[in-house]
Amino acid sequence: MGELIGRLSGTEDLDNATRGRLLARLARLLSDNARQAGIRGLQGGRWLGEVFADIAPRIPIRDLETLRRHHPGLSAQALADELTRNAVNATTAVGAAGGALAAVQFTAPPLLLTAPAQIVAETLVVAAIETKLIAELHEAHGVQVQGGPAQRAMAHVTAWAKQRGVNPLETGSLSAGLGSAAKAALRKRLLRTLGRHMTTLGPFLTGAVAGGTLNRAATKKLAEKVRDDLARYGGVKGLDRGAREFPGHRPSELPPPGPPPAD
Repeated sequence: MGELIGRLSGTEDLDNATRGRLLARLARLLSDNARQAGIRGLQGGRWLGEVFADIAPRIPIRDLETLRRHHPGLSAQALADELTRNAVNATTAVGAAGGALAAVQFTAPPLLLTAPAQIVAETLVVAAIETKLIAELHEAHGVQVQGGPAQRAMAHVTAWAKQRGVNPLETGSLSAGLGSAAKAALRKRLLRTLGRHMTTLGPFLTGAVAGGTLNRAATKKLAEKVRDDLARYGGVKGLDRGAREFPGHRPSELPPPGPPPAD
């Protein structure tokens, strides 16, 4: 499951057919795993939270050097815009694919019985894409998250659960695991995301359109919140809301930058 979610949330340019096949494979694995968890394990989103916490360290996060290599010549603001645009496009595509799938039904016991497995798969993949976006926005904004890879992964997961940026002054006590409050916030956020995706269950085209539209709006809103936080936390300056309208086009189509600052 971690490998599939990593691929679906990575930088690979997947066509719709491939994305749909990967989501269907993930759905089958999730269905099997949920049956093993049993009714008690599914209660209150505990199983969902545990699955996501387990795969979070496998989400492919790029550091600033890698981001600059993949997006050469961009300013910090343009890089953050590009990361946001790519994440929005990715969650839109996943929502469309998930909404269009007439896939395997979720065969686990009650509580999640109303959620087809492809909707659970879509929920986890969207969470992974948005967690990746949060982590890479921190890199682009120059806000460093303390700790080793596992600690940073949990910090980014917690940030996604709270829909906020990570305050670097408050991360000193983070561990490689989640505390009870963070686990509760993660379960609540995953269940809310799952509920949103349940609204995409409809006739083929209406489900696909709804899934893409809802994911697009949610990811854009998350990016705005995180970038507002990161600007306050002492990262890249000058990223005011008016200066970063959501980029609907490639950076090459944005207005040309001003002259570089003098050395």
